[in-house]
Amino acid sequence: MKKIITLTALGVILAAANANAAGFHLREQSAAALGNAFAGSTAGAENNSYSYFNVAGLTKQKGTQVNLGGTYIIPRAEAHDIYGANGRNQDVNNIVHAAIAPNGTISHQLDDKTTIGLSLNVPFGMITKYDAGWAGSDHGITSKVITVTTTPMIAYKATDKLSIGAGLPIQYIKARLSNTAMKQSAYTTLEGDTVDVGYQLGAMYEFNEDTRIGVGYRSEINHKLKGDISANASVPYLNQDISARLDTPAMFSVGAYHRLNDKWELMAEYQRVYWNSFDSLDIYGRDTTNPYGSYLLSSTPENWRDTNFYAIGASYQMDHQWKLRLGLAYDESAVKAADRTPRIPDSDRYWYSIGLSYAYSENLTFDAAFTYIQAKEASVNLAPSATSNGVSAEYDNSVKLVGLSLNYKF
Repeated sequence: MKKIITLTALGVILAAANANAAGFHLREQSAAALGNAFAGSTAGAENNSYSYFNVAGLTKQKGTQVNLGGTYIIPRAEAHDIYGANGRNQDVNNIVHAAIAPNGTISHQLDDKTTIGLSLNVPFGMITKYDAGWAGSDHGITSKVITVTTTPMIAYKATDKLSIGAGLPIQYIKARLSNTAMKQSAYTTLEGDTVDVGYQLGAMYEFNEDTRIGVGYRSEINHKLKGDISANASVPYLNQDISARLDTPAMFSVGAYHRLNDKWELMAEYQRVYWNSFDSLDIYGRDTTNPYGSYLLSSTPENWRDTNFYAIGASYQMDHQWKLRLGLAYDESAVKAADRTPRIPDSDRYWYSIGLSYAYSENLTFDAAFTYIQAKEASVNLAPSATSNGVSAEYDNSVKLVGLSLNYKF
C-alpha cells in the first residue's frame, strides 16, 4: 500500500508538461526558423540561432554576431465530457498556461576555419493547472517543468564543403507537481531540481553555394532530481526527501536547403526524438537508518515512444530588405492513446507557419513568425485503483506561437 500511495502522490514527472511539441520539447529556439515551421533548420545558417539545431552552421557566421529572441506560447487545452467518481463533471478550460521561451546566441569567428559560440535556451518545459477539486485531481492538478540550458560551442571548417561542430549543453531542470492522494484525502506537492551535462554534434555539407544538407545530434541528458514531497496529511512517506531520475531525450535531425533562384528557397526537415529512453520512473526515498543512503521507493514502467517530426518550407525574397517565410509540419505524439494522462493530453499535431525577415541594415536584421498548431482530439480513460478515483475526458488542444528576434553583426 505504501508503494501505491507514493506513486499516486508523485505522478509521472515527464508527463508534467505538455506543450507545442511532442512530450514537453520546446522546439522554438529561432524566430527565423519558426517562420518555416523549422523546415531546413538543420541545414539553415542565416544567423547563429540555427546553431541549436546544427552547431556546424556556425562556420557560415562571419565576424561577431549576437541573436536575441523569444517565442510567446499561447496554448489552448480544454477538457469536456468529464466523468469521475460522481458521474458527469463540469468542463475544464485553460488547462495549459501561456509562457515565454527566450533564446540567445553569441558567436565569434576566430579565423577562416574556426568559430566559437555560446547559447542560452529553454528546450523543455510547460505549465498545466487544473482546479483542485476537479474529477481527475488524483492524477494531476499543477504540473510545472522548467529547463534552462547554456551551451558553449565550437565549429570547424574541415574542407571547403564540409563543416563540423560540437557543443556541451549544461542543463538546469526544475519540476513541481501537485495532486491529491488516497482518493482525495491528502493534497501532495513534489519539488526537485538538478544540473547535468550532455553533448551536441553536427555536420554540414555544401554541394555548392545553392545547396547544402545538415545533420545534427543532441544527446539525452540524465537528470537525477533531488527535492522533497510534502502533504497536508501526517503520512511519513508523503513527507520526506526524495530523488527521481528524469532523462531528457536524445534528438537526431537531418535538414536540406536549396536556393532555386534569386527569389525562392526551398527546405525540408526530419527529426527523430528518442523518448523511449524514458523507460521507467524510479523514485528514491531517504533511508532513515542511514543519513547518506536512499532506497528505491517505487519503479514504474513507462510506454513513451520515439516520435518523428516532418517539415517542408519555402522562402521568398520580396526585395533587398524583406523576406517572406512559409512552412508546414507534422509532429507525432510521444504518448500512445492507451497511456495518455490528464497531465499530458498529448496527440499528433499539424503546424502552419508564416514569417517575415527585415534587413534594416547590413548589420541589423529583425525576424518575426507566427505558427498555428492544431492537435488531433485526445481522450483519457483511467480506471480507479485502490488509492485513486478513475476519470475519463475528451481534450481539444491547439497552440499559437509568436516568435520575435533581432540579429546584430559587429
